[in-house]
Amino acid sequence: MKSKESLVGIFIIIIIGVIVIPPPAGVLDFLLMINIMLSIIILLDSLYSKEPLDMSVFPTIILIMTLFRVVLNISSTRLILGQGYAGVVIETFGGFVAGGNLAVGLVIFAILVIVNFMVITKGSERVSEVTARFTLDAMPGKQMAIDADLNSGLIGEDEAKSRRQKIQDEASFYGAMDGATKFVKGDAIAGILITLINLIAGTAMGSMGVATGEPLPIGEAFGIYSLMTIGDGLVGQIPALLISVATGLIVTKANDRSDITSTLGRQIFSQPLALQIAGASMIAMGIFTPMNAFMFVPLGILLFVLANTVNKREKIAAIEEEMAVGDEEAEEIRKPENVTSLLNVDSILLLFGYGLIPLVDSNQGGDLLDRVVMIRRQIVIELGAIVPVIRLRDDIKLAPNQYKIMIKGVEVASGDILFDHYMAMNPGYVEEEIDGIETREPYLGLPALWINEASRERAEALGYTVVDAPAIIATHLTEVIRDNLAELLTRQDVQTLIDNVRQTHPILIDELIPKLMGVGEVQKVLGNLLRENVSIRDLVTILETLADHAVTTRDSDMLTEYVRQSLRRSISSRYFDNEVNTVITLNPELEQTIMSNIQQTEQGNYIALDPATTQKIFESLNREVTKLNSMGITPIILTSPIVRVYFKRLIEQNVPDLVVLSYNELEPNVDIQSVGMVSI
Repeated sequence: MKSKESLVGIFIIIIIGVIVIPPPAGVLDFLLMINIMLSIIILLDSLYSKEPLDMSVFPTIILIMTLFRVVLNISSTRLILGQGYAGVVIETFGGFVAGGNLAVGLVIFAILVIVNFMVITKGSERVSEVTARFTLDAMPGKQMAIDADLNSGLIGEDEAKSRRQKIQDEASFYGAMDGATKFVKGDAIAGILITLINLIAGTAMGSMGVATGEPLPIGEAFGIYSLMTIGDGLVGQIPALLISVATGLIVTKANDRSDITSTLGRQIFSQPLALQIAGASMIAMGIFTPMNAFMFVPLGILLFVLANTVNKREKIAAIEEEMAVGDEEAEEIRKPENVTSLLNVDSILLLFGYGLIPLVDSNQGGDLLDRVVMIRRQIVIELGAIVPVIRLRDDIKLAPNQYKIMIKGVEVASGDILFDHYMAMNPGYVEEEIDGIETREPYLGLPALWINEASRERAEALGYTVVDAPAIIATHLTEVIRDNLAELLTRQDVQTLIDNVRQTHPILIDELIPKLMGVGEVQKVLGNLLRENVSIRDLVTILETLADHAVTTRDSDMLTEYVRQSLRRSISSRYFDNEVNTVITLNPELEQTIMSNIQQTEQGNYIALDPATTQKIFESLNREVTKLNSMGITPIILTSPIVRVYFKRLIEQNVPDLVVLSYNELEPNVDIQSVGMVSI
């Protein structure tokens, strides 16, 4: 393998060495043949490659071949000027291609130069520039499309990685091709200059007898050196032309995986009507013009025959396709029904009516798919939990402007969207009213108005909170996912999180799992944290705490409390950001009552209070919470550590969003002030 890798390096060193060590005419002949051979191979490789990335090293090839050709030009120039003879290959090209006529040779050389420089090289350069710019501009859109396909389940992670890599490779390739075409252009200019130098300097040196030792008549010197110059120019320009054509083929090649021959035949000779019109035109030119009818008429008839053949082939293909479809449908009917796929239940499914399809369809300007991708990223960053793939599907059973959010096949939320309208919500301090259609915000049920585009700017100026339709759905979906994240967290998700930690903390994982706890037990603790919107992103701290306390207790509730205490910095920073923070506390008598009514069972501990006591607790709690709400303060309950979990379970059915913290979850620098007490 190392010897193969060294071949390119050796080849380049040899090329450089030719500049320092002048090769004899025989060696130069061999190198010129190698140059022509490699140019033909590169041209055919470019022609028959399926797509541009099949020749991903083409920019490097252009550089090496340009260097090789320039070195050969230098060597041939040295021989022409020094000896008046540059080998058989150059002499043959000069005599054979020119047909012994100097004027013909010069004209042929000039045509080659013009075609190469003005047509092929200039066109390839322009196509490379445009393609490189468009490819780079399209990268973000392509990557977002891949994320959307991955999010909707159309492709897997491996295919998504492959597509992203291909996009990066294409950007790098076309960027390199944009620069590589400059080599081709510079090579063409250099060929022209070298030819002029050889012709002028050679004639002058021949007339002075520098190479031959005897001065030659200027006409004879011009004839000898012009022959060699034309031969040298043709030997250089023909491979340069082949490389230029190869460059043009690469940068203009479409992403068609079929071979070039079948593609050209299919796309040029696939329209019977076009062939018939072309055939009629050829016959008309042969009959009604002085042109040779024996050439034009048979060619036109051949086109009519070809059109008839293509027409029959299309009819046969259509019949075969129809029969194949019928056979497939019949075969499907005969097959026993495969009901396995019907057992799968989407973890998160967003259903929407046909009137909301434009919000999802990117071709119509919809960006809901992009917002769904951002929802998963946002929740991972904030809470550290893996959100399952969110499926989006239209449902004709729904009203046109209705959407539903399903969790594990069960509807948990729904809403109605007025398309092409905005929802305006009064934050509470705006006194001036605006015209609109009364509605309610889907998640919290707050009063709102549907307004049109014309009223949007005025509503924002007055202080209304204005959101568009995709934002409403995305916000509703985000909150629903947050509320159900503990239920959505599976053992497989937990195992993925554990594997991620194992990469950096293998000793921690080996100590905890499965010696002290199983994946299911860790899942319960993480679920308890997510149920109260505590981030599990600092998973190392969580697992360290579990490893410390799992040796003394296997109760998931108690382990959760230990973890919450370890996460007190993040918990405190989330709820307490003022110099003095107001809270509600529990009466010590109530805490003692709760502790004395805890029942221990094999399934876990739970609180068993009589209905009268529970009713008193709810009444007192409602009074204190109402008082803080009237003051514009978010109510937070502060309890002793051992009571916190049981009090939270007692009230979560009636007041699920109420925050309940323990004293051990506070940072020492947090200053709190109790403004109320729940008692019985």
